[in-house]
Amino acid sequence: MDINILLGFQEFRNGIGSCLTAFMTKMSYIGEMNTVLIFTALIYWCVSKKFGTYLLMGWSGNRIVNGLLKVSACVYRPWIRDPRIIPDSDALAAATGYSFPSGHSMNAAALFGGGAIRRELPRFLRVVLGLIAVLIALSRNFLGVHTPQDILVGLGAGVLVMWLTAKLLAWINRHPEKDIAVMCAGIGISVAVAAYAALKSYPVDYDAAGKLLVDGAKMANDTFKGVGWCIGFLLGWVLERRYVGFSTDIPMMTRMTRLTAGLLGYYAVSLILLPLFKSGIPGAGGTLLTCFVQMFYVTFLVPFCINHLEHKPAA
Repeated sequence: MDINILLGFQEFRNGIGSCLTAFMTKMSYIGEMNTVLIFTALIYWCVSKKFGTYLLMGWSGNRIVNGLLKVSACVYRPWIRDPRIIPDSDALAAATGYSFPSGHSMNAAALFGGGAIRRELPRFLRVVLGLIAVLIALSRNFLGVHTPQDILVGLGAGVLVMWLTAKLLAWINRHPEKDIAVMCAGIGISVAVAAYAALKSYPVDYDAAGKLLVDGAKMANDTFKGVGWCIGFLLGWVLERRYVGFSTDIPMMTRMTRLTAGLLGYYAVSLILLPLFKSGIPGAGGTLLTCFVQMFYVTFLVPFCINHLEHKPAA
């Protein structure tokens, strides 16, 4: 049934639905991992530290859950399962890892679904956020890179993780001294997931020409990314809580300064520093390190610099 639904989307996309392809491509881009990380970082630095922490923690947890489910189920992408599926060519670049569940859908559930389930937000805003999450998930069906099952499980699992994250943060607020215990437990789970992804066996199937259909080791790369991001968040979160304590109760001009400086630094780290790490440490180790540094920059290094520079006494 999943494949038949995708064939229906494909026929629509190639016919009268072609005018929607650009829109759906943009919706899909909003759900990419690095796009979601940038959005959540800006909220954390400039809008609401509390809400940003919730989004970053929930998204980090979502990446771990998504990576674990993908390497456990090992479901091939739709076009591998059925050659009649011809995905949109622009969407293929972001279609990494195994198919089930959809990473874009879980990203959307983290950022937009995470806001939609927060009752303290205005109802209209919650409806809009929920609609964006659904559109991002549907874009993956429309573009032919995920099945309906992939996106439904992705959305459901993603929202569940965000609900559990809210409960965990409420518990930590009542027991602030337990943050290190939470960090250690999270890092332990992350390391276990990385070891599982590295050591488990993967399906080995070949096409008629004898070519390997899917390289399981490459498919596990998204799992290692999630582990790096999660460990980077947990360590940066505890260090910021205990030794920095920056605030987002600031004037608008300060928000704009933070946004500009934070983004410039983020791109400098991502485009210059991380490729050097990746080239020096190939494989899973390089992936883990680069994603760790990326998230640690967001959760600790920027807040540390913010506090140092904004509270530096005038000469």
